[in-house]
Amino acid sequence: MRNRRMGATTLDPSFSLQISKEQQHHQHRVHVIEEIEGLIRVYKDGHVERPQIVPSVTCALAQDQGVISTDIIIDKCTNIWARFYLPKYHEKHPLLVYFHGGGFCVGSASWSCYHEFLAKLASKANCAIMSVNYRLAPENPLPAAYDDGIKALFWVKQQVLSATNEWFTNKCNLSSIFLAGDSAGANIAYNIATRLGSSPGGAFDSSGTLGPLSFKGLILIQPFFGGESRTYSEKYMVQPPRSALNLEASDTYWRLSLPAGASRDHPWCNPLAKGAPKFEDIRLLPTMVCVSEMDVLKDRNLEVCAALVSAGKKVEHVVYKGVGHAFQILNKSQISLTRTDELIYQIKNFIS
Repeated sequence: MRNRRMGATTLDPSFSLQISKEQQHHQHRVHVIEEIEGLIRVYKDGHVERPQIVPSVTCALAQDQGVISTDIIIDKCTNIWARFYLPKYHEKHPLLVYFHGGGFCVGSASWSCYHEFLAKLASKANCAIMSVNYRLAPENPLPAAYDDGIKALFWVKQQVLSATNEWFTNKCNLSSIFLAGDSAGANIAYNIATRLGSSPGGAFDSSGTLGPLSFKGLILIQPFFGGESRTYSEKYMVQPPRSALNLEASDTYWRLSLPAGASRDHPWCNPLAKGAPKFEDIRLLPTMVCVSEMDVLKDRNLEVCAALVSAGKKVEHVVYKGVGHAFQILNKSQISLTRTDELIYQIKNFIS
């Protein structure tokens, strides 16, 4: 019986190289360097994962809501877009330019919770809303979100000057524009306002750099500020297990969003820090600050309010009892629904 020789099997060198690269990629991918459970995971190789914890929805709205909505691209190159909400009433409405929250790292203008809240706000407060979808960190650290916000404002100006978009020419009162946002979105609105207020010649009046747009106010809902020194509420405010924001998550968001090497006393994070622009030197719009009693940010929000008032700025604040961070979008309890109605009522009064 003759022995049969098995043919030699040779492995394509490129295949071996491919396996090696996949193994190395896997080794990097399993090395998580930053994580907020359920929201964001950042790997050593720079890959970022954002689990779909909140569903994204289209701009469709039920007929009985009395609001129409549409999505419009602002900048194709950077994929900045906005979702618009407009009451169906035949009159011109104040315009809120709104920025969503999410620690600069997560969130979207298409998230169902924002879609529901802003449609309700537009209907109940009788205002038009432009909800800006800006670039997220860590892929795009600050000041990317601020730059995107300012780009959105100049886009509105261009729409008005070209008179090609009836939403602005026929539906919006361009002499009554407000910057607004919640959490990180409130930080964006604030930093845009201070940047524009510090620019030569000003930008808020119809004769300024954003003319013919005229800005009347700033609405900060649970503004996301921080600092190296802890406030009392940051140290001792006990948060429920599924809280929208705790101190650990707050610190992670700041590490991911601030420029490399910056501390939480960077002026974008801490407007009261040494080296931050003095409030006395900033032209700031009349401001409404909405503070949640059970929020880790409560004391820092109140400190900023007090400092602005001391600097002679026109600031009013409201503390919402018994609710925590982002209650108006993430909590459906009866007390949160009641406080959300109060919030909308107070925003309506502020913009009227």
